[in-house]
Amino acid sequence: MTSQFQKPTFSTNSTAGLNLQGSKPGMQKTYGVTPPVSLKGPTVEENALNDELIQELKQENSFETEEETKNRVQVLKTLQELTLKFVYQVSKNKNMSDGMAKDAGGKVFTFGSYRLGVHGPGSDIDTLVVVPKHVTKEDFFEVMDPLLRERSELEEIAPVPGAFVPIIKIKFSGISIDMLCAKLDLPQIPMSLTLTDTNLLKNLDETDLRALNGTRVTDEILQLVPKPNAFKIALRAIKLWAQRRAIYANIFGFPGGVAWAMLIARVCQLYPNACSAIIVTKFFQIYNQWKWPSPVLLKAIESGPLQVRVWNPKIYTNDRFHKMPVITPAYPSMCATHNISESTKKVILEEFSRGEKICREIVNHEKTWSDLFAKHTYFYKYKFYLTVMASTRGDDEQHLKWSGLVESKLRLLVQKLEPLAGIKMVHPYNKMFESSYSFQGEDEMHDILNNYGSHKTENALEKYADKNDKADQSKDLTQSLSEIACEEKPKESAQDSVKDAQEQTPQENTMQSGKSESGDSSFVTANENEKEKLHITTMYIGLDVDVEDKKAVDIHLPCSEFFNICRSFSDFEDENVFSLNIKHIKVYDLPDFVYEENETRPLKPKIKKRKRSKEADSQKKSRPGPQTDAEEPAAPAEQ
Repeated sequence: MTSQFQKPTFSTNSTAGLNLQGSKPGMQKTYGVTPPVSLKGPTVEENALNDELIQELKQENSFETEEETKNRVQVLKTLQELTLKFVYQVSKNKNMSDGMAKDAGGKVFTFGSYRLGVHGPGSDIDTLVVVPKHVTKEDFFEVMDPLLRERSELEEIAPVPGAFVPIIKIKFSGISIDMLCAKLDLPQIPMSLTLTDTNLLKNLDETDLRALNGTRVTDEILQLVPKPNAFKIALRAIKLWAQRRAIYANIFGFPGGVAWAMLIARVCQLYPNACSAIIVTKFFQIYNQWKWPSPVLLKAIESGPLQVRVWNPKIYTNDRFHKMPVITPAYPSMCATHNISESTKKVILEEFSRGEKICREIVNHEKTWSDLFAKHTYFYKYKFYLTVMASTRGDDEQHLKWSGLVESKLRLLVQKLEPLAGIKMVHPYNKMFESSYSFQGEDEMHDILNNYGSHKTENALEKYADKNDKADQSKDLTQSLSEIACEEKPKESAQDSVKDAQEQTPQENTMQSGKSESGDSSFVTANENEKEKLHITTMYIGLDVDVEDKKAVDIHLPCSEFFNICRSFSDFEDENVFSLNIKHIKVYDLPDFVYEENETRPLKPKIKKRKRSKEADSQKKSRPGPQTDAEEPAAPAEQ
């Protein structure tokens, strides 16, 4: 199959992804930039495999209940009512008549997994609030925010007005929701409005264009697949597989939800009459053989009415360095996988190869679909890990902003570590681990930070544990376009000083942004007897180290640079509130919360000591010890 490995083509035709091919009587519509590979329908055996796949997805709890679906519908209905109230109130504040204020309208659009119809229990909803031209982004945070806080259904809220795409994150009636806002150059926004017309993008700033892109891309994807039902089941399977294999998170250098959707959609175009099970098997075959960095396209790239950048490696140098480009079909086209690094590309290709092998065995009835969805072995795979801890001495809203910033910059640390001699792989984990502790006084706070993250000392934290929050709860980072773009802008000429690495124990090298145990702190609580909260978000990076001649790998410089980037934002200057720790740790000392209850911790193999003469032992004792604990990596422990 070489027809799908083609260079990007450009067109001004908005239906460039749809063609007609006379391969059968009656002229069947085909999709994509190339003809299909096969027009065959499913066989009886393939339909049986498809039924088995659907049954396995049900057992894996991929589908939500009818009650959960009704709750989502009700929440979206409430948000639509709040949007109309929000636009009306802003319009009245700007001296519009009552009739004009009511006619101004406003509409809530959805995108991401909910719009694609592949959301599951606990999935968030990505929403876009579209408003008329007289409503500003400032109005969104000044008026919509208070309206949300008045509602009894609101459980959490975190407005981020300084983000790359301004966003309000909320938890409403038990559902996590990301709310973006975009205005169109229209005096009214009726409920009948759609966003397909590219002329609606005229006279908008870049922030509004980015906010609108998520909904437009999702709608285009649904238009470009031959059989939506087969596409949705296949996408559910690939999403589950990617999450189980820990390769689902754009922000950490893996494809996000939209990118996986486009990858599956392209396979649907190549096999338009296939059932979901065959689409999944072909998915692994095709992308394991794909000639990267040839881009994955659902339609020819369009030109449009705006003077904006459209993905084109012939013109833009940065576009040429994309490792595994997957291009969005909606104008202006962008690369949805620009965060993929050399290391994460290797991880993804390894998983494609594994998936192809298992699917071949499934077709031969040697394995089942549950084998494809087996959990990853990330915390058994490497001998060394970097632990990145973002902690906040304050409330949940403060911590959400701080940890979100560090999370969005972690890929920069990966990119800085990759070129170092002696490092073969820099593999970030795709989820964060959340913990909260209650403490009283500086000594207890530093006791928590010093003992956190190590199996040897984690029992010392039990007395501080928050009963309402367990350390083994991890935050799922399945990504939407809103999270892809959610990065705050640093203050101009920010020159934060970088603290030197501090040795915590002979085995751990730690960099901290908070005060050291022996240092003074100017933070004073209002009541000395009142307990404070310390929130900690932990991220992991696995390191495949190849040290020749026992030489140590110096990671101090890239860690310092990453540290400096995170500390260069004006909102997080207070080191008594916002702290950043970076430690390296061995696999045998990872904390218990990274493992599930039914998993066995990796055990350090016992090394038999060779008998030595008394003279040899005395010579060994007289020699100085090593400067670092870096060793030749041992084979990864098996689960």
